[in-house]
Amino acid sequence: MSSHELLPLAWAASVAAARFLRDERPRDLIVESKSTPVDSVTEMDRGAESRLVNTLLGARPTDGFLGEEGGERLGTSGVRWVVDPLDGTVNYLYRIPMWSVSVAAEINDESVLGIVVVPEYDEAYVGIKGHGAWLIRHALTEPSWVEQLQVRECEDVATAMVATGFGYSAQRRQEQAAVVLSLAGQVRDFRRMGCATVDFCWLARGRLDAYYERGLNRWDVAAGALIAAEAGAIVTGLWGENPHEETMVAAVPGIALPMRELLRKAHG
Repeated sequence: MSSHELLPLAWAASVAAARFLRDERPRDLIVESKSTPVDSVTEMDRGAESRLVNTLLGARPTDGFLGEEGGERLGTSGVRWVVDPLDGTVNYLYRIPMWSVSVAAEINDESVLGIVVVPEYDEAYVGIKGHGAWLIRHALTEPSWVEQLQVRECEDVATAMVATGFGYSAQRRQEQAAVVLSLAGQVRDFRRMGCATVDFCWLARGRLDAYYERGLNRWDVAAGALIAAEAGAIVTGLWGENPHEETMVAAVPGIALPMRELLRKAHG
């Protein structure tokens, strides 16, 4: 099974979930808390994941599945779908347009296909292992593959635009803020989107030079990291090559090593 064979199904599933989230949002969302009072989930998160499950496993019932809201289902085909049905739930709750649907296909625990749909911008990003990454405009209306993505050039951390995110616990946020403070005078500036998959895609698109974050889950990384890497970014962990370790670092090649060194010092 190749990533190209999985692409039409993944596209159909992600676009359907994106349309559901954009078009069927109720006036009053029912919001629940998960790990902390600020870690939110809505009925729309669950509804989008249910649609992804029905589409993906309806077509391929022997595949595995890992989703943020529904746990893990083991498969026998060698393919596993890793999805975040609504990345950026708090943004969605506040009607901030930085939220997405993220779908990745893994084979042998490696992402071979990633799709991130950003409905409020009517855009999607697609990464195919070994074949590059693309921006698709009018993703929910009349899709057109208009741009192959390539990271921008940056050779000096001091001129780097850096994105990061914050966890849900107060202690974690304080620790992450301390890292930002230690780097604030050593980079151009920081941005905080509130949506990991958009951070990865904006790095791929040349709108960022680096993105790091502590405490991401596999569904936060699986599609976006592949898209960034296929656009030329170096995506690793802070201490090793695995981007799924505790802290993930993604950067354009010219600053990848110095960015990791700065972050290692900041983390002590």
